[in-house]
Amino acid sequence: MANKPKPRPRQLSVYLYIPNIIGYIRILLNFYAFAQCFSSKRVFAVLYFLSLVFDALDGWCARKFNQASTFGAVLDMVTDRISTGCLLVILSQVYRPSLVFLSLLALDIASHWLQMYSTFLAGKASHKDVKDSSSWLFKLYYGNRMFMGYCCVACEVLYIALFLIVRNHTENLMDVMMTTLKQGSPLSFLVALSLFGCSIKQVINVIQMKTAADACVLYDTEKKQKP
Repeated sequence: MANKPKPRPRQLSVYLYIPNIIGYIRILLNFYAFAQCFSSKRVFAVLYFLSLVFDALDGWCARKFNQASTFGAVLDMVTDRISTGCLLVILSQVYRPSLVFLSLLALDIASHWLQMYSTFLAGKASHKDVKDSSSWLFKLYYGNRMFMGYCCVACEVLYIALFLIVRNHTENLMDVMMTTLKQGSPLSFLVALSLFGCSIKQVINVIQMKTAADACVLYDTEKKQKP
């Protein structure tokens, strides 16, 4: 008697995980936010920030309902990278020098892409598994949700604030930053707090890129040494 073939796992169920549905909502929110960014900055800011709230919510739901998935992790990272990338491109068009924001975009994409690729090479289940890293800051970032959340939110809040306060399409970034910080207003405090967290995030991105690149080189070296 022939063995019955094992039933294939239902793919649809993963697509319909609660955190993944939240991810789809984030995509729609960002799509409409960027469609409105120049006609209504406030609408853009509200929708973009709401997407950030949903980003935290989908992670909570994944843990709460035991619905963590590789697809969900990739969906979350791709959504983050695209939404942040689009905002950085817009900022590069309204501030000078534009290279500042384009460099931040390149660093963000390169560090996360290398981290994901090195994770697969090492056979790890998550790109957040950095226990073998020699950098205490890198391990603190991925090991402490509060610290990671502060750094990520600080970056996004700073970018949103810079977009909201810009008036012309040829503003000098340093002039706007210095003017805002000297006002001594709640906005000044918010920008200063966000700038600090964003700066830490960029340092971590550099560490992440170097660590991931080292892991790729190590993989190549060990592969060549095998008989």
